[in-house]
Amino acid sequence: MRLDRYFHVRERGSTFPREIRGGLATFFAMAYIIVLNPLIIGTAEDMNGETLGIPQVAATTALVGGVITILMGVVSRYPFALAAGMGLNVIVAYSLAPEMTWADAMGVLILEGAVLLLLVLTGFRTAVFRAIPPELKSAIAVGVGLFLALVGFVNAGFIRRVPDAAGTTVPVQLGDGNLSGWPILVFVVGLLLTIALIVNRVRGAMLIGITAATAVAIAIEALAEVGPMDAGGGEVNPEGWSLTVPSLPAAVGDVVSLPDFSLIGHFNLFGSFANAGTIAVILLIFTLLLADFFDTMGTMVGVAGQADLLDEEGNVPRAREVLIVDSLGTIAGGVAPASVNTVFAESAAGVGEGARTGIAPVVTGALFLVATLFSPLVELVPFEAATPVLVIVGFMMATQVTKIPFSDYAIGIPAFLTIVMMPFSYSIANGIGVGFISYTVIKVAQGRVREIHPLLWIVAAAFAVYFALGPIKALLGL
Repeated sequence: MRLDRYFHVRERGSTFPREIRGGLATFFAMAYIIVLNPLIIGTAEDMNGETLGIPQVAATTALVGGVITILMGVVSRYPFALAAGMGLNVIVAYSLAPEMTWADAMGVLILEGAVLLLLVLTGFRTAVFRAIPPELKSAIAVGVGLFLALVGFVNAGFIRRVPDAAGTTVPVQLGDGNLSGWPILVFVVGLLLTIALIVNRVRGAMLIGITAATAVAIAIEALAEVGPMDAGGGEVNPEGWSLTVPSLPAAVGDVVSLPDFSLIGHFNLFGSFANAGTIAVILLIFTLLLADFFDTMGTMVGVAGQADLLDEEGNVPRAREVLIVDSLGTIAGGVAPASVNTVFAESAAGVGEGARTGIAPVVTGALFLVATLFSPLVELVPFEAATPVLVIVGFMMATQVTKIPFSDYAIGIPAFLTIVMMPFSYSIANGIGVGFISYTVIKVAQGRVREIHPLLWIVAAAFAVYFALGPIKALLGL
């Protein structure tokens, strides 16, 4: 049978029913991204205060995830599914968008994807691997995890800024000094439920958590009529819903409708350079490149290892095809604003069901395409019901802290600074920059200059210029 030979189904000890079950399991394990990505990308404001819109981003998230996942299955023949990457979408929403327009930010994604594709085609990825110490790679993942958790807590209103007051030195606090209001209860219930499902290894735990918390929110709104936090007309309800007021749809058209793909093509390839400056854009591209590249490699090896598809040296055979499609996912995520699409660790859910070939992601991708018809449902989900997943994903990323030898101060201090600077400065790029600079300075102070990769010298110098842009402009009278 041609399909069997092409996808190596029997050769890898699988069957077509297993592949189909695996594709279904993977979809339900990662379908939460169709809800969560629009709440991050679709609601964040660019430099002009404009947003992309929740239903539009939901539609493009499902569309790009579906197309690229099917392409991955056909080209690589591995059980890897792709969608808008968590952590990467936070970088786009909170690091790129505030510095430029959304069209410019999507242009940056396309450029980053093109660079990533070039690195793959030229084999330069090995040089990049050697340039960044593995401990700093782990620190970056941990820092992004903490940043992600902070975004989740803040968006839910669980953590809030302390109002300006004389003698106040604490910048944030728990709620308004204490936890009150129905929306906070929804967040807590959603978080505890998701944790319970995760620890019991329930497949689709995050999607179940979001769905259950949304159902609770809809019931509470129907009974208590909480209303929005910002009710308009200058009236503010501090205990209201922070963004979306959950309510049952009035008609079938509010649940199923033709997807809104109006965002496709909404990008400006080089506009970011005019708004944010050449150095800033190059650093932002590098930040995305680093996070995207190593996230993909780690996930790819991890999932393939679980499926027993690694060679004797622990590498993924024909990894080039995987990385090419992954790069195209980044480009597609910019062309049809959906953020960076990358290999999902939730692909392991399909592997757990027996998937070993590219048939599983073809099934997953087809389900993503069907999901484009249900994008209006995303507008029913309040932040308070979705943000518990951000906290959980943050935890998962933070588990890599065990790979950092903090007893070795030469690497422990740069790793620590990388981790804490991301949430403390509310910037992933700042954390990476401080980590690279401190690592370089420490190695110089120890007289171990030869241990610094030439590429790391360039990156550290670029970050130094980035941090000193203010004084440099003042010195030059700009």
